[in-house]
Amino acid sequence: MQNALHNLKIQKRISVVSVLLLLVKVFAWYLTGSVAILTDAFESIVNVVAGLIGVYSLYISAKPRDMDHPYGHGKAEFISAAIEGSMISIAGVFIIYEAINNLVHPHEIKELDYGIILVAITGLINYIAGAVCIKTGRKNNSLALISSGKHLQTDTWSTVGIVAGLLLILITDLVWLDSAIAILFALFILFTGYKILRSSVAGIMDEADDKLLKKMVQMLNDNRRENWVDLHNLRIIKYGSRIHLDCHLTVPWYLNVHDAHKEIDALSGLVKNEYGESVELFVHSDGCLDFSCKICAKKDCDVRKHPFEKKIEWTMENISSNRKHHL
Repeated sequence: MQNALHNLKIQKRISVVSVLLLLVKVFAWYLTGSVAILTDAFESIVNVVAGLIGVYSLYISAKPRDMDHPYGHGKAEFISAAIEGSMISIAGVFIIYEAINNLVHPHEIKELDYGIILVAITGLINYIAGAVCIKTGRKNNSLALISSGKHLQTDTWSTVGIVAGLLLILITDLVWLDSAIAILFALFILFTGYKILRSSVAGIMDEADDKLLKKMVQMLNDNRRENWVDLHNLRIIKYGSRIHLDCHLTVPWYLNVHDAHKEIDALSGLVKNEYGESVELFVHSDGCLDFSCKICAKKDCDVRKHPFEKKIEWTMENISSNRKHHL
């Protein structure tokens, strides 16, 4: 819950910053009459709208679980990211349209030096704000904040392209360069929009997060306890800033309920120490069977039926399988 509230607080601040930067860009366009700067201002409008959508989605995702939403409201972040990715893509198309229109109908540019300074400042602030969003989003597992941060940094790169075009115009008086560079960066913006859309759809469809799963498997291998005979059917589902994880842990069959629960607590503590309180863990304990002896490295086992032969290294493939491991 604390992570969700922190995400919401950051997103509110980003929305305020986006509004202020939009006003600066509109003033720069009014001062210069540059279509390129007007295009950058239009993209900032997308930033503002996307930021407000992000605030709302994080407000929804920060709500506690209820009867209608037993896993919480975190999926709202994926929907927000999908809308934001769509808006970024639309902005990219619009930039291309305006750039081509500017090639066909060139506009006179005034006070270019002041316009460059103002736009460059907004680009720098955008990049810093985006970095804060991405850092916080990755720390708190918030796709909404990550997508907002990427959006802001994408806006920075488009601003860099526009500033570069304006500088070339200032030096060479070749007005068409402004539109040519804007088109190139618009293609980059379209690609970023596609990646955000792809991530949001993956979250909505509960697609496996290979990067997160690989990191977790490595951590479990490095901290494996003697009584953890086997681990399988591990699944990870993201609900905004929360991670839901469930798995089957095989322990020696002769452990009583309390001893088995201690092993589960150890596994839970290990995961939460790595990922924080945003992890919701459900573990089903299984008792080992005769064939487990061959892969069980436990020493001093009085009921061993077969000698230990080989330790099974957990991998992304076998730990996700619904079958108990054996030789």
